[in-house]
Amino acid sequence: MKKLLLVLFTFITLQIAAQTKVSGVVIDEKQQPLSYTSVYFKNTTEGVITNEDGKFYLESASKQDTLVISFTGYDDVFLPLTKAVNLDLKIELKEDTVLSEIKIFTGKTSKKDNPALDILRKIWENRRKNGLHKFDQYNYQKYEKIEFDLNSIDSAYMKSKMFKGMEFIFDKVDTSKITGKTYLPIFINEQASNVYGDNVSKLKKEIVSGNKNSGFENNQHIMAFLKDLYVEYDIYNNYLKLFDKDFVSPLSRTGINVYNYVLTDTADIDGKKCYNIVYYPRRKGELTFKGDFWVNEGTWAIKKINMAISKDANINWVRDIYIEQEFDVLNDSVFLLTKDHLMTDFSIRQNEKSKGMYGKRTTYYKQFEFDKKKPVNFYKSEVNSYNEALMNRPDEFWEGYRFEPLSEEEKGIYTMLGELKQNKRFQTYVNLGTILASDYIQIGNFDYGPIFSSFGFNDIEGFRLRAGGRTYFGQNDMWRLEGYTAYGFKDDKFKYGISGRFMLDKDSRFIFFAGNRRDVEQIAATLSPITDVLGRSFASSALLASGDNSKLSNINLTSAGLEIEPLKNLKFSAAFNYKTLKSASPTFSLGYYDEAGDIQTDLNQSEINLSVDYTPRRKTVGFGVDRTDVDYNYARVFFNYSLGVKGMLGSDFDYKKIQLLYRHPILVGGFGRFTPTLEAGKTYGTVPLGLMSVIPGNQSYFIIDNAFSQMNYYEFITDEYIALHLEHNFNGRIFSRIPGIRKLGLREFVGIRGVWGDVSKENVALNASNIPYIAPSDKVYYEYFVGVGNIFKCLRIDVTWRGNYLENPDVRKMGVKAVFGFHF
Repeated sequence: MKKLLLVLFTFITLQIAAQTKVSGVVIDEKQQPLSYTSVYFKNTTEGVITNEDGKFYLESASKQDTLVISFTGYDDVFLPLTKAVNLDLKIELKEDTVLSEIKIFTGKTSKKDNPALDILRKIWENRRKNGLHKFDQYNYQKYEKIEFDLNSIDSAYMKSKMFKGMEFIFDKVDTSKITGKTYLPIFINEQASNVYGDNVSKLKKEIVSGNKNSGFENNQHIMAFLKDLYVEYDIYNNYLKLFDKDFVSPLSRTGINVYNYVLTDTADIDGKKCYNIVYYPRRKGELTFKGDFWVNEGTWAIKKINMAISKDANINWVRDIYIEQEFDVLNDSVFLLTKDHLMTDFSIRQNEKSKGMYGKRTTYYKQFEFDKKKPVNFYKSEVNSYNEALMNRPDEFWEGYRFEPLSEEEKGIYTMLGELKQNKRFQTYVNLGTILASDYIQIGNFDYGPIFSSFGFNDIEGFRLRAGGRTYFGQNDMWRLEGYTAYGFKDDKFKYGISGRFMLDKDSRFIFFAGNRRDVEQIAATLSPITDVLGRSFASSALLASGDNSKLSNINLTSAGLEIEPLKNLKFSAAFNYKTLKSASPTFSLGYYDEAGDIQTDLNQSEINLSVDYTPRRKTVGFGVDRTDVDYNYARVFFNYSLGVKGMLGSDFDYKKIQLLYRHPILVGGFGRFTPTLEAGKTYGTVPLGLMSVIPGNQSYFIIDNAFSQMNYYEFITDEYIALHLEHNFNGRIFSRIPGIRKLGLREFVGIRGVWGDVSKENVALNASNIPYIAPSDKVYYEYFVGVGNIFKCLRIDVTWRGNYLENPDVRKMGVKAVFGFHF
């Protein structure tokens, strides 16, 4: 009975929370739904357009008495609203037969004689004359609120066993003013900051003055997820990046190729004459929006815009995205963004009734100041350190800094989350999600894992078991210890690794690191050096592989060094490495001739490494020794210099080696993402096989980054090389235009890989192993591939063809490889 009263009370509360609520469907005289129909309250700018099924939901905080339904080519309908709540309406529009001389735009609108396009062209001409672009320098205050809500809450959901012991959370159920769905707030994060920018030097800096979190501040994976979802965007740009995809902006210069535009209304807003334009996609399956915007006459600046993604946009786990921006006028001429609201409806299934989660970000901007120049060093000096005081601001700070007060439901989130943190069932759910995201199981201040590395197999060790972990007191740990042990059932040997990282200075991220690893490894699995002393290549454990996988080595590696990041994303490091190498297999040799002409099979080598790692636009979460990347779509330039010193600790060889890695994912408008990767290197001096640059082959059935899919292990040996990998992900652009395949959400990949290398006569003469030194010096080795991704939303399959060197032994001319992963 108490639960029934709770449901009834909640329902009544939802009914009176807003003054006016309307929902329904718009149809034509043939009872067919009318997509993209304008629905708004009379004499206001509060409105929406219907979705692909003609459905809509509209809510106003004020009492409204008339609903207007308008679509060009049909008679407007003025529907009186006699009640505060009017749900499930069925509204029929009739074709306009009186105004026969007026040009009608329905379906695919014309690109000629369309007044909406005339206005759009004026927006293009003036887009850099509005907003922050008009000033040399600017600064403003920013308040951002991020919230997560469970949606589609109903009585059956409330009674689910999943929430047993947590029923109190349903006291905070509310209704979305955008979708009309009930929702339950479960997370809120507030951040206050000051933003400074210089349009002349194209520099920008944000200084956080406060951050308040409702309970997950120590979970770096959840925080990284939040940051990844809500990147900044400018509606005047041609493309808006959301979920690692480029959506065509409705204000784009190429918009007329993918959108239909209809001029529907004019109105005075804040004393300024504005035009209302409705837009919607010309084709299905493309990364576009539907919605409307109000544009000011004279300045041709946007006053207000609403954007919702097309229902059939190819994004995993996302049912809807809704964007709303509002602009205010400054000095009668300049329009500045004052409010930015983004809402994402996440769901495993696309069904409208299926349960899901809202992710909402609302950002307010105020206190604008202009043309106050600051020195360049102000922008380039970056605060890397964690300031705990900013995370513990008193309530008085937030009451004065919030540009909009929290609702009663939002205020209750902090209290509710405090209670939930003490709930064992809730903690179980949080821990399960953390395990899936991090690959670790947290036990007190210790993380066990990575759990997906617990099992392995190769020809030397046979079946392999691994157990390991790391210290973890929080995402901002100033030190961390990590280690593992492994056992191979075939070679009957234990292996181990241990490492530590200690931050000596927070501001410059000055870190000391050291470690030791004794293991069995496929050392020829990468061209660029692995900087993690515990790093072990995927090729070292090949549960599913083709051909011989016995060319493994026993490695004993000790490393110690320092790294520093004086400027954000620019890291310098210096390390000393000492390693011993010997073959782990009786059929594989690392042998070389010593100065006396005798064959040596073991290698002892001391090495000094100096490296520079530059990752512009990289975004991370956390301030400790380990940070979590927000995403991987940043450019990277990595340079490494290695110096081998003969005689140091019994080292065998003198040499110098330089190596370069360049990778830069590029979003190519609406055509997907293009990723070039360049690797180059050269070794000066005479060295044996264990120190050569082996071109990385891939004999597994899985895709490995920067490895050559149709090349065998140790097939090509070099001491100088240059490799290029080109891959393009069309993000479903081609498949979206094929009926029948469109609904599958598949994505297309194409690419080509090539490598050139050479080997000196001195190194060939030194070789006493059973591996012949063959380098791709006569012609560039290449292979090309096509792939289909997003199969079952988690699988990608590539088919690769080898282009040349088909005369080499055990050549695989064509192969199929796969990789699992979850991507939006």
